Amino acid sequence: MNPQDPLADLHPLRAPQLIGWWPLAPGWWLLLLAGIIVLGGLAYLLHRRYRRNIYRRQALRQLQALHADYLTKMDVSHFLGQLNALLKSVALLAYPPPTIAAQHGAHWRAFLNGSLPPDRQLPPAFDDAAYQKTCPEIDVTQVQQAAQHWIKHHRAMP
Repeated sequence: MNPQDPLADLHPLRAPQLIGWWPLAPGWWLLLLAGIIVLGGLAYLLHRRYRRNIYRRQALRQLQALHADYLTKMDVSHFLGQLNALLKSVALLAYPPPTIAAQHGAHWRAFLNGSLPPDRQLPPAFDDAAYQKTCPEIDVTQVQQAAQHWIKHHRAMP
């Protein structure tokens, strides 16, 4: 032992052991549980929305088939009759039946146009075109696009 150097007898400093990540602190467990609950709720809401809009996807497929049928046969009155029936069936699923079932003609077109932007409105010739054997000159592409927009974007009653 050297009396001249008292620090020579000290042992070197030891670094503390690193803190491990496991087991988690209670706050992390609560945060993990809250995250799982939020993700589960979000998955439930998305699934419910997906199921609630099945009728829209089916109607859009039917509309596409109707339009393809029209392009092969070029029968405007048949297309408009089938389109009107399709729109009526979609509306009956989305709204209370007593308010929809009796609508026809100008009232029916006004109901549909109420959910359409001004550039996609159904023309007045649509009122009775579905019920006539020979229909007046009507832009089938415009009617098809208006129907597609209405099916996609109408606000259904809860």
